[in-house]
Amino acid sequence: MSRSLRRGALAATAVVFSIASLSACGAGMDAQTLEVRPDNAETTVDGIKVQNAAVITQPKAEAEGPAVVSATIFNNSTEQQTIDTITLPGVSSPVKLSPATGSGPVTVPAQSSIIIGGAGNASAVIENGQAAAKNTGGVQDIVFRFSETGDVTLQAAVVPATSYFAGYGPSSLPKPPEKPAQEPSGTPSAPSGSPSVSGAPGEPGNGQSGDPGTPSDSASASNNAGH
Repeated sequence: MSRSLRRGALAATAVVFSIASLSACGAGMDAQTLEVRPDNAETTVDGIKVQNAAVITQPKAEAEGPAVVSATIFNNSTEQQTIDTITLPGVSSPVKLSPATGSGPVTVPAQSSIIIGGAGNASAVIENGQAAAKNTGGVQDIVFRFSETGDVTLQAAVVPATSYFAGYGPSSLPKPPEKPAQEPSGTPSAPSGSPSVSGAPGEPGNGQSGDPGTPSDSASASNNAGH
């Protein structure tokens, strides 16, 4: 091969490598950009992946009521697993787990996934929501204990049940205080006295002379005097 042909081949190879490198960087950057989402706490241990984990409190930090843990659980293993417990280190209030329907443990089927939080899904309720609300705007450690994998720990954002999180927040929200029924300023007082009756009809003192068919003695006396 001549020297000029050799130089041309080397130049062409350099151009191909340059284009390949740029394409790889572009694809890699795009892929990483697509994977970055705000408040998207996730981790993977063995065949279990916990994604989109969050602690959702009442809409207002000072409001009393429960808080919840929300997450999507993927089970990529060949056997189903149950979520035995969910704990929040530093928060004394326990987390009550309930399946989407019925009672019993929360089960993640093999090669499938479940959602915790939101209507029609499994739930993880923190009864004393104010304990979790102390970290609103920050992060909170969450420990998911699975029947086979064991503990899976990650840090999740603590957010109020507003905007996007409103549909996944506590189902029990504080109700506005009811206004007391307004009572009338005064009630009419009973009459101070009731009319008295001095006697029944036909009895002395009632203004009637007696039996209306019998002339009174005074009328008889007047007639006799006229004669």
